[in-house]
Amino acid sequence: MSTFISRRSLLAAAAALSLSASGALAQQNQVIRIGVTPGPHAEIVEQIKPIIAKKGYELKIFEFSDFVIPNQALDTGDLEANAFQHQPYLDNQVKDRGFKIVSAAPTVNFPMGIYSAKYKSWAEVPDGATVSIQNDPTNGGRALLLLQDKGVIKLKGGTGFKPTVLDITENPKKLKIVEIEAGQTVRSLADVAAAAINTSYAVDAKIDPNSAILREAPKGPYTNLIAVRSVDKDKPWVQALVDSYRSPEIKAFVAERFKGSILPTW
Repeated sequence: MSTFISRRSLLAAAAALSLSASGALAQQNQVIRIGVTPGPHAEIVEQIKPIIAKKGYELKIFEFSDFVIPNQALDTGDLEANAFQHQPYLDNQVKDRGFKIVSAAPTVNFPMGIYSAKYKSWAEVPDGATVSIQNDPTNGGRALLLLQDKGVIKLKGGTGFKPTVLDITENPKKLKIVEIEAGQTVRSLADVAAAAINTSYAVDAKIDPNSAILREAPKGPYTNLIAVRSVDKDKPWVQALVDSYRSPEIKAFVAERFKGSILPTW
């Protein structure tokens, strides 16, 4: 079973202690410590255990409740790998925090959705309604790009993958867009007309991704990936992890378990 740590402050201390304690073991017994977020990422990686065991490795899974600490733990060597983020998010983390971590391989695509507990379609959302989006640049920007792609808003050109609410040039419905932590978007559903929610959080909250009232096309740069430290990228265990993840068994599991809401890239 994987280990779940729920609060950031407790997570940092507990994860550091448990990961450090297993550090020597990781080197001696071909253990690969991998960080994931709860929900689909954790479920998928759990299925890799028997596959990679046949290659001579033991996979130890650590769950984190936010998007920052798994990269911190990887960069400091408390993890060998993580699997929870897409390339734009990793690029932003590397730029802002100086992490020496890279993508080892793409994994699955989680099309983002706009969800509502009050309305069954976007057409029902009234003018002036409040919509919550993620407050980190890449996921918040992704939500805004989704709204633009669906004709809800228009954004200033040249913002790339990280537009902000300040870049909105047209907002015909006069929506009130509020920014909150990505992990809290599910909880915000009770208080807003609609919320942009990452698919991993939606599935973890037992929300059917196919119930989104607006949904991102499964294309573009937002494919998730396995990340490792730059110094490790050519080591044999990295290829073993990539091959185990991108195996026919995992592809079949994703198709059966998630019914098209999460898409393999191989």
